[in-house]
Amino acid sequence: MRLRLLLLLALCQADPAALGRSLSLRGSWRIRSGNGSLELPGRVPGCVHSALLKRGLIQDPYYRFNDLHYRWISLDNWTYSKKFKIPFNISKWQKMNLIFEGVDTVAKVLLNSVPIGRTGNMFKRYEQSSFSWDWGPSFPTQGIWKDVRIEAYNICHLNYFMFSPVYDNHTQEWNLEIESSFDVVSSKPVSGQVIVAIPKLQTQQTYSIELQPGERTVELFVKINKNVTVETWWPHGHGNQTGYNMTILFKLDGGLSIKKSAKVYFRTVELIEEPIEGSQGLSFYFKINGLPIFLKGSNWIPADSFQDRVTSDLLWLLLQSAVDANMNTLRVWGGGIYEQEEFYRLCDELGIMVWQDFMFACALYPTDRDFLNSVRAEVAHQVRRLKCHPSIIVWGGNNENEAALMMNWYNITPRELHTYIKDYVVLYVKNIRKIVLAEDKTRPFVLSSPTNGAESIKEGWLSLNPYDNNFGDVHFYDYISDCWNWKVFPKARFVSEYGYQSWPSFSTLEKVSSQEDWSYNSKFSLHRQHHANGNNEMLHQIGFHFKFPESTDPLQTFKDTIYLTQVMQAQCVKTETEFYRRSRSEIVDGQGYTMGALYWQLNDIWQAPSWASLEYGGKWKMLHYFARHFFAPLLPVGFEDQDVFFIYGVSDLRSDCEVKLTVRVHTWSSLEPLCSSETERFVLKAGTAVLLYKESVPVFLKNCGNCTRQSCVVSFYLSTDSQLVSPANYHFLSSLSESVGLHKAHVTAIISQQGDTFAFDLETSAVAPFVWLDVGSIPGRFSDNGFLMTEKTRTVLFYPWKPTSKSELEQCFRVTSLMDVD
Repeated sequence: MRLRLLLLLALCQADPAALGRSLSLRGSWRIRSGNGSLELPGRVPGCVHSALLKRGLIQDPYYRFNDLHYRWISLDNWTYSKKFKIPFNISKWQKMNLIFEGVDTVAKVLLNSVPIGRTGNMFKRYEQSSFSWDWGPSFPTQGIWKDVRIEAYNICHLNYFMFSPVYDNHTQEWNLEIESSFDVVSSKPVSGQVIVAIPKLQTQQTYSIELQPGERTVELFVKINKNVTVETWWPHGHGNQTGYNMTILFKLDGGLSIKKSAKVYFRTVELIEEPIEGSQGLSFYFKINGLPIFLKGSNWIPADSFQDRVTSDLLWLLLQSAVDANMNTLRVWGGGIYEQEEFYRLCDELGIMVWQDFMFACALYPTDRDFLNSVRAEVAHQVRRLKCHPSIIVWGGNNENEAALMMNWYNITPRELHTYIKDYVVLYVKNIRKIVLAEDKTRPFVLSSPTNGAESIKEGWLSLNPYDNNFGDVHFYDYISDCWNWKVFPKARFVSEYGYQSWPSFSTLEKVSSQEDWSYNSKFSLHRQHHANGNNEMLHQIGFHFKFPESTDPLQTFKDTIYLTQVMQAQCVKTETEFYRRSRSEIVDGQGYTMGALYWQLNDIWQAPSWASLEYGGKWKMLHYFARHFFAPLLPVGFEDQDVFFIYGVSDLRSDCEVKLTVRVHTWSSLEPLCSSETERFVLKAGTAVLLYKESVPVFLKNCGNCTRQSCVVSFYLSTDSQLVSPANYHFLSSLSESVGLHKAHVTAIISQQGDTFAFDLETSAVAPFVWLDVGSIPGRFSDNGFLMTEKTRTVLFYPWKPTSKSELEQCFRVTSLMDVD
């Protein structure tokens, strides 16, 4: 595939109205296929697929098997063309630039049929493309996916300005480093002043500058008024996201005035890798503003194969959903894209920390001169573009390439390995790392993920075992072992990828499928699954603890199976995440001090089975509701070891709190607790995980009356005297497929409107595990879902994302619990 851009320029005589002019070329373009058989209007920013869809020439690319049917689009060559007039006299301007912020991907640019440039990297600004992964389709897109414009100027032009707040530990003062790049087209030096003002910090400084002709850089050092308290930016759950408005005014010769504004946030970040008493290896955790913080969250992939569909509203919905689930971190995975400015702005405002990979993933890359030049330009551009965002706390060189090389994913012969190691060091150490450290000294850089961090560096930049639990971060996947067995999980320092698949809800799948597709083993279901043996692996995990559907209605069986995959995924990730959270303060057999849990993955790129907790479009899966609980700031975690039941108290709070623990036992056959006990009030220290409760299971059950593992379930929570301060958690004493006394529950709901939200007053006839409330395609989320209902009544709120009504909700509402699956 090859994109061709043809611009036809007509001149318009007009006097300049300013010392700089800009003409946007966004909007309507013409698109033509390689042989000219198709010509149609298109939009910029956009891509060929979107243009064809808008004209009705193709269906929704996500519908059924269209990812196969529409491969011809990416195999063809396409020409984007536009005729435009320059609304000013170009002879009055010393320089004019044609700027492409992003072209996807390999293209030749012609102006009035004269070649003026080529592109070969979609992540660079010009004066690669995502193909299929196991969670998404293959749509190699082509087009102008970012802004395009013409800029004309005299004297000089501000190319970019960037800034970094820096804390001076010696003087205990904040400073601001500002770098501005100019293109000076005047034949004489250009003099002037720069005025930097941050009113709320009572800071204003004026600098004199002189710019010589050519490309010039101005570096300014701004001292923040030390008599004013600077409020720092904190991650979600740890403080406010305070920012300060800043203006920079360049007053230059010839009456040229350039004014820029930005929001400045102040925060420090450290990656701590140091020896741990009683353990081999090193720690691996982050301090923000000097405070150790447990990173809890997920991994971010592109929100759509077609980036022109990714609106500010969609980004807000997905990122707000992360915050609503008590997440504080997202890892922008290295096989997708560098996200748009709005993504990082929202992360700044919401307090979401970002682990930012560079876009290198699961592959061996060349190190020829042209490729390295392209990479250097890409990395420098992205660091300069993004370094002002406090949300970005670490740069990551690549995704899994250290592991791929050292674990020999590509069957490299021993005699060739040295060559590949050398190329790895050239690309990631001598180029990417070197550029990042030169451009940005305010945050750490890790070479890969997973990596052994400082140990990998010590071993020559690649470790013999990149999955060593005693160092760095790890990725862990195991679809065969029973996920309820916490002993299969690594007691690592930091876990940056882990997870299990599930299917999206039927209402999401229904939009891109037809009736013949609605079975678990249909051609559609098999085609939509891009992870080898993924559908069977889900059934394998379900089989450990649940009964399979046996309905005579094929459609109901499909819906029940979808439900069970979501139950399984939620319970698996819950068990694993709670293990990581309770491991933060302890060393067991030399391992522990886990300080990060980022499950794979947050969002979906299309409607298909995946590891995501948010479906395509933003609907919450059961996993996301569970995440709201297992990432809660205060959480009791229950587990068993050798017939002993333990409960840990986990706190992410910044201050100690006084609470008590309540433990209850229900029989499956009764809504009344069989027994209940509570501890004395105790102090749960900030930022710790500590043992609160320990009891032999046989003794525990004996003391609770006629209770067996199969007939009872345990629940527990933290509270003050009268108020819950943690989610109610639970522990299953046996597989639910072996439960005794668990009846089919009849759950009803009365819906009422309360302002902008709706209340669902639920009533159940029996104890109901995994109660799932669904309103089909009505966009919104519940306050809780997928829960264990051990009380007769419960009220759950629904927060709509678009206007809806009580009658519409009543018409679409369905409730499912585990015993409905038969």
